[in-house]
Amino acid sequence: MDKVRIGIVGLGNMGRFHANYILEGKVNRCELTSVCSIVPAELEPFPDLKQFSSSEELIRSGEIDAVLIATPHFQHTSMGIDALENGIHIMVEKPISVHKADCERLIQAHEKHPDRVFGAMFQLRAEPRWQKLKKLIDEGELGEIVRINWIISDWYRTEAYYGSSAWRATWKGEGGGVLLNQCPHNLDLMQWLCSPPSKIRGFCQLGRYHGIEVEDNVTFYFECANGATGVFVTSTGEFPGTNRLEISGTRGQIVVENGVTRFTRNESCMLEFSKTAKAGFAKPEVWNVEIPAGNAEMPHAIVLQNFTDAILDGTPLMVPGHEGMHSVEMANAALYSSLTDQTIELPLDGPAYEAKLNQLIADSTFEKKVVESSGEDFTKSFTKQ
Repeated sequence: MDKVRIGIVGLGNMGRFHANYILEGKVNRCELTSVCSIVPAELEPFPDLKQFSSSEELIRSGEIDAVLIATPHFQHTSMGIDALENGIHIMVEKPISVHKADCERLIQAHEKHPDRVFGAMFQLRAEPRWQKLKKLIDEGELGEIVRINWIISDWYRTEAYYGSSAWRATWKGEGGGVLLNQCPHNLDLMQWLCSPPSKIRGFCQLGRYHGIEVEDNVTFYFECANGATGVFVTSTGEFPGTNRLEISGTRGQIVVENGVTRFTRNESCMLEFSKTAKAGFAKPEVWNVEIPAGNAEMPHAIVLQNFTDAILDGTPLMVPGHEGMHSVEMANAALYSSLTDQTIELPLDGPAYEAKLNQLIADSTFEKKVVESSGEDFTKSFTKQ
């Protein structure tokens, strides 16, 4: 094989976006041969490609080596498993599944077929600023991490946004709100840069700002195995909101805000300084650095290029699919904690959360009103941390 024939399932905002940059030649040795949608109008922009109305037909067509799944969330698991079982490599848009139990089913299917490549579309890991920050932390420049705070309350969305699709912002259609839709990238980055939490206490308000049944305003506290603590705050109802990430370690603090990364570096470890200082109000000397990092051009294409190279050359994946479970587990745990009014120890009991979600679906009396919204450039949200 000298190139990967790829198909896309789901031609909403993300599916069309992926299709366009592949057709523009942004991914070497990757050819878009087929598209699939249950909405005939979404197929019309691609008259030169093979078209399918069901993922089952596409997967069994012989027209593709790999599939990019960009459908509503609940379909990611079943389509991914079907593709893997039929010899197809998979790239899954975020989140890889709605809940942890489904993530585990998808991961187990891949473990049965390890020759298939399973990637997750977490393109922020391809951004130079996050790669530099990851390197800095991994090399110990920040010392031992003691606190992580991320306020990302500028995911503002209108009622028109939520009314644009019948599946959006419902337990049955989307399985959650801001944590599962807007924040998977942030949750993924947080655990990738630092470490997954060991416990979470969530406070999630359902439909506080919008006529929806899922969470649109969230605060959760978490602890990590090393004793580090953190707070994550997000909302789709606040404006203008804030986007500020703080990571504090024994050798300083990193702040990412307004697209700028600043590192205040302690001359000495704060804990050692405290033990040896002769004065009660003494503080370590510091130096301040602004860490330069240009934005990656087409980070989605970088991740898909890496996926292509993994298939053709065995290149290690930038985002292995199984790592997509971490952000789902954090989102599930925060919501489960809020719904049950208790602190959740991780690893999360996946089947217990699945049962809770199924109960929410079964008990729902919410009636979604779908309205046509004006076309706009949704890719502006890609620049968000």
